[in-house]
Amino acid sequence: MAHTGGCLCGAIRYSISTPITELRACHCVHCQQASGSHGTVAAFVPRDGFQLTSGTPKRFITQADSGRKLYRYFCGECGSPLYSHREATPETLGVRAGTLDDSSGLKIGAHIWTSKARPWSHIDPNAKKFEGQP
Repeated sequence: MAHTGGCLCGAIRYSISTPITELRACHCVHCQQASGSHGTVAAFVPRDGFQLTSGTPKRFITQADSGRKLYRYFCGECGSPLYSHREATPETLGVRAGTLDDSSGLKIGAHIWTSKARPWSHIDPNAKKFEGQP
């Protein structure tokens, strides 16, 4: 099943041609700050299964405590975070689940950086949990 999505204002649209089987929630401090919330929820897809269909996102590079670089892409008009990838693995994108037009049937299968989770974050007891980066 193909998926489509985009930013809040509609300036950027994308399509995903590969199946999305699972979502992952990240509770690290950088994801909390980037989202303004508990962290991020992403679908990990191969880059060759992802296509921008309109617009050009802006890019911001962050460096984790580990020294790894993460490239974050967002709409320059409305600020919606769209997707990201690690410098070491540019072939895999973490597409923000909230930007999907239809995410019905998808579930969070794993929570990472649970050691940094806010006290008000919900972590599904049935999902896999990792205190840091798995």
